[in-house]
Amino acid sequence: MSVAKRKIELLSPARDYATAIAAIECGADAVYIGAGNFGARRAAANSTEEIARVVDYAHLFGVKVFVTLNTILYESELRDAERLARELIAVGVDALIVQDMAYCEMNLPVALHASTQMCNMEARGVAFLEDCGFERVVLERALSLDEIRDICSKTNVEIECFVHGAICVGHSGRCYLSRSQSPRSGNRGECSQPCRLTYDLVTGAGEKLIEGKHLLSVKDFDLSERIGDMIDAGVMSFKIEGRLKDVGYVKNVVSYYRRKIDEALASRPDCCRSSSGSSEVEFTPDPKKSFTRDGGEYMLSGKRAGVASFNTPKAVGEYIGQVKTIAGKGFRIATKQQLVAGDGLCFVANDSFIGTNINRVEGDRVEPNRMDGIREGMEVYRNLDLRFTQALERGRIRRAIDTHCRVELCADGVVARYTDSDDYSVEVRRDIALEASKSAEKMRSVAVEQMSKSGDSIFRVTDVEVVDNGLFATAKLLAEVRREALSKLAALRFDASHNVPRPQRRDLGTPYPEKVLTPQHNVVNSLSRRFYERHGVESIAEGLDLRASMTGERVMESSYCIRREIGECLKKGTKQRDELYLEHGRHRYRLAFDCAKCRMSLIDCSEQETTFRR
Repeated sequence: MSVAKRKIELLSPARDYATAIAAIECGADAVYIGAGNFGARRAAANSTEEIARVVDYAHLFGVKVFVTLNTILYESELRDAERLARELIAVGVDALIVQDMAYCEMNLPVALHASTQMCNMEARGVAFLEDCGFERVVLERALSLDEIRDICSKTNVEIECFVHGAICVGHSGRCYLSRSQSPRSGNRGECSQPCRLTYDLVTGAGEKLIEGKHLLSVKDFDLSERIGDMIDAGVMSFKIEGRLKDVGYVKNVVSYYRRKIDEALASRPDCCRSSSGSSEVEFTPDPKKSFTRDGGEYMLSGKRAGVASFNTPKAVGEYIGQVKTIAGKGFRIATKQQLVAGDGLCFVANDSFIGTNINRVEGDRVEPNRMDGIREGMEVYRNLDLRFTQALERGRIRRAIDTHCRVELCADGVVARYTDSDDYSVEVRRDIALEASKSAEKMRSVAVEQMSKSGDSIFRVTDVEVVDNGLFATAKLLAEVRREALSKLAALRFDASHNVPRPQRRDLGTPYPEKVLTPQHNVVNSLSRRFYERHGVESIAEGLDLRASMTGERVMESSYCIRREIGECLKKGTKQRDELYLEHGRHRYRLAFDCAKCRMSLIDCSEQETTFRR
C-alpha cells in the first residue's frame, strides 16, 4: 500500500487581487489576503467580492486562499466579525487566520489557523490549539530550528513558519509599543512601527551609552538556504511576509522560493508540493533586488548577536563596491556589477547614509544626480536595479497544468480525451464522416500541432497521442474539439474545487496550560473570556488594549536582547550592570532581562503618562 506524501506549501502574501494572481502565476501553493476589516494590516483590505475572484482562480490550480482576521475583537465588533467570517466562508475561502479565541465560539464551518499573533512558542501551547480544533499553527519568528523541531515532534497539527521578510522584534501579539506611544495598536492592525525609530540607551544614573540609534530595528528574514532543514524538522508551510508589498516584490520573492522549495523536494521523495501546475518566468529571481533589510537567519540557529541594524531601518540594497576616487561631477568605483543610468545608489560611511540616482555611466566612472557628501572609501549599495526592475515588469509569467491528449480519427468522427496531471479527464466527440487521408504522416503532424495548443487556458499540453486510422480531419475541426475539451476540463476542475466538504472542527475541552491570564493575553470580549473559562482558566485580566495607559506595563517581550547585541550580556560577565533604559522623546522604557529564558522586556515607565482612549 502506497504511503501518502507530505504536502509542502509555499505561502505568499497578497495585498490585493492583482498581487494574488501574480503570486499564483509565480508558483505559490497558497495565498493569504486581508478582508475588509479585522486584519492585522488595515492598509491591505479587500472586499469579499474581490476575495471570491481570487478563490475562483486559485482553486483551478489547487491553490488555497486564507483570509487574515487576526486582530483582537472588541465586544461591539463580535457580530460584524462573525458576519464577515460567514460571508468569506460562503465564497469558498479555505481557512481563516485568527488571533482572537472568540472565533472558536462562533461554530464556523471552516478551518481555523492560529495566527503568529497568538505568540505560539511552546509545544504545550501548540498542542492545546490542536486539541481545540485548529488545523494549523503559525509559529513565532524568534524560534530556533531545535525549538521548531521539538514542537513538530510533539504535535500533529500543521506547522507554518515565516521564512522571508520583516521580523517583529517583539514576540507577536505581545507587543504594545505602538499602543504606548499612540492610539494605534499592533493587535488591531494599526502598528505605527515605533521599533524602527531611534532611541538612546541610558543608564539609571542618566549616562547615555548609545545615542540616536535604531536599537530595536532588526534585520529581515531570509531562510532560503534552510528550507530542507525546516522540512526535515516538520514544517509544512513556508510563509513569505509582506501583505503591504507590491506586485514586483511578490513576483520576485515567490519565484525565488519556488525554486528553492522545488530543489529541496527533489531530494525528498516522501514530500511533494501541495498545488498543481508549474510556472515559467522570464526573469531570474533575486530577493536581494527587492526591499530587504539585509536578510539573515535571525534566531534559527540559536540566540546570537548581529541581528540588528542600528544605523538604519531602511533597505540600503545590495553591496556593489567602494568609491575609489572622486572625479569631477562623478566618482570611480570598483565593482563587478554593470551599472546603468536610472539605477539607485546608497552610500554608507560610519553613520552617514546618502541616496541618489545615476545620470550617466562611462566605464568605471559614474555620474550621480548629486555628489553632496560622497567621499572616497564609502561603501556603495544599489537599492534600485533598473534593468532588473524592467525585466520584472515586462517579463511574461505563466502557470500551467501539464496535460496529455489522446485523439482518434474514426470513420464517424473525432474523439479527443484530455487528462491532466491530477487525473481529471474529459472526452469530446464530433460526429462527422471522415475521408481517407492522402498522407498519414502529414495528418499526424497536423493533429499534434492542433491538439498541443493551449492558448490562454490554464493547461500545458505536453504530449499528444494520435490514432489516425488512415483518415483525414481538418485543422479547424481539430481546433474546435481542442477548445471545447480544454474548456470542459477547466470547468471540471472548478466544480471539483467548489465541492470540497468543509472540515468539522472538534474541541476536546483540553485545559489551557495556564490558570491565570495576564493583561498581555489580549482577552477583550465576552466570547474569548467564555472560551478560556470553558478550558479551565480561573482568573482573566482585562486585555491591555482596553487600557487607557500603558504606564507601568510590560509593552514588549523579545528574544532579541540589546545587551547581547552590544556585547554586554549579563550571563557572560559584563561590567555594565546598571539598570538600562530606552528613551525616545518623552517615552522611556526600562529594560528587564530574564537570563534564564534569554529574553528582554520593555516596561513603560514614562514620567509623563500617555493616555489614549479607544
